[in-house]
Amino acid sequence: MTFAEAEAAIDEEGHRESELSPDGLARVYVSPEIEGWTLVIGPWCDPSNTDRSDEVLRLCADLSSRYGVAQAYYYGTQNDGSAWLIAEHGVVVRRYCETGEIDDGLLTLGQPLAQERVERQRMGLPPTWTENERNAEAEEKWKWRAFDMAPVIAASLGISPLARTQSMRVHGVGVLAKTPSPVR
Repeated sequence: MTFAEAEAAIDEEGHRESELSPDGLARVYVSPEIEGWTLVIGPWCDPSNTDRSDEVLRLCADLSSRYGVAQAYYYGTQNDGSAWLIAEHGVVVRRYCETGEIDDGLLTLGQPLAQERVERQRMGLPPTWTENERNAEAEEKWKWRAFDMAPVIAASLGISPLARTQSMRVHGVGVLAKTPSPVR
């Protein structure tokens, strides 16, 4: 199964209610190995979903204990925002969400990544900030920029599914898989 076919199936599932997937979380796409990474793609992996954020955090920490690094991302292709969760060697290094939801600030963990600091400096903002500054007028520019940053963060730390090229090394085949836990 190709990424495009899986993306279409997961998108369709997420936009229609069915008995097998009332919340659109029943399936994910598991990519072939691409440049040493295996991608698991679908709403089930969303680190900003308040119903699943704790479980996604735990899964990333567990996977990073086993494989060294694990990451989870959300990127709303319809200007819905971005979120990233980075875990290394069993420890969550950073979780940041900018989706326009009131709970975004509550999900933030860790210090800004180098990529965040560089982008903020490029924008003329201080490289670091605190969550109590989140609603300050000066931070409004950052919020809008962060809405689109998940693919940038993913590409800089590993691989972004939006930056695939024909020259990338690929081993195996991708599959559409059922999620391992019951859908609530």
